[in-house]
Amino acid sequence: MKPNPNLILALAALAALPACQRGPTAASMPAIKVTVAQPQQMTLTNWDPYPGHLEAVEAVELRARVSGYLQSIHFVDGAEVKAGDLLFVIDPAPYQAELDRATAVRQQAETHLELTRNDLARAEKLRGTKAISEEELDSRAKAAREAKDSLNASLAAEEAAKVNLNYTRITAPVNGVISRRLVTVGNLVQANGTPVLATLVSVAPIYCYFDVQEEAFLQYRLCFQGPKSDKCSLSMPCELKLVNEEGFPHRGRVDYVDNQVNSKTGTMRLRAVFANEDRALVPGMFATVQVPAEPPGPALMVPDTAVLADQDYKFVYVVSPEGMAEARSIKIGRPHGPLRAVLEGLTLQDRLVVNGLVMVRKGAKLEVQGDRPPADKAKTPPTRSSQASPPAGA
Repeated sequence: MKPNPNLILALAALAALPACQRGPTAASMPAIKVTVAQPQQMTLTNWDPYPGHLEAVEAVELRARVSGYLQSIHFVDGAEVKAGDLLFVIDPAPYQAELDRATAVRQQAETHLELTRNDLARAEKLRGTKAISEEELDSRAKAAREAKDSLNASLAAEEAAKVNLNYTRITAPVNGVISRRLVTVGNLVQANGTPVLATLVSVAPIYCYFDVQEEAFLQYRLCFQGPKSDKCSLSMPCELKLVNEEGFPHRGRVDYVDNQVNSKTGTMRLRAVFANEDRALVPGMFATVQVPAEPPGPALMVPDTAVLADQDYKFVYVVSPEGMAEARSIKIGRPHGPLRAVLEGLTLQDRLVVNGLVMVRKGAKLEVQGDRPPADKAKTPPTRSSQASPPAGA
């Protein structure tokens, strides 16, 4: 049977159709233009942030120690005062009068003591001639001792009167910022300390208290153990920022560790001290404080934008020696500004794609337009970093 020419042509056309519909291969596609960068070795510190609360190193409630009418006030509300500055004056007239009376009594006692001592001296001279009885001599000796005791009592009363007079002038016991006046001139204040006249808090230095998880505290103690004689001490730096501040501009050190773990929360309370020379930190404020998770160490850093994710799988595209895109699995560490620490999967010699990632696929041909640094290092100090969120339980 002779084959049908039309049937042969139709079969040939059908066989060629898939080849016509098939797209270009990866090798035949044009090269994708990308920018690459090499990982950088940097010395970094990983920080753990915690919420903290600022408290004054010294806080004083100013109260009267003697009763009387408030005569004058010598400060401006909210002003910064120095230790020894005069703040309040209670009417000193009654206490000055009491001091004058005690001084007069003391002078009388001194005169009486001098008289009894003279009588005793004359009696002792007459004793040898038997011109005075032993009974009289003994009486004059006891009178002299009694006069001495009276003088001591009058001296004590005079000193008490001086103290009470001094208490009419209330001065600042510490350097700090004083509150508004809580009692005005003309009011009667009592010696029992009621009412409170004002409050005074120190501002430089200042404390920040914060709680860390027990596991984190054990890690800190392992890395920053203080003197061996004090198993709970830490010697570690810390940094602080307020709610409206960028970065952590305030530098301090941990100077105190509580003596027990809070059994309800499983946390240990730490205290940091800050110089606060600019008075930016105010007692009662809330802040964020961060402490180093471990001492500074080397780390391999890449731009965070170069790190891609497929669920929990993290990878980057690197340029192979043949100029092809190679997906490289990596293990990432903490973010550091625009950079990301890479713990495993890369070397300093690898060239990873940082720009043009949208079009890159595994095995794609790449055209490298130029290298650039892994990040703008001028904006990211090499020894500072910040964790995205505090550890669990913080």
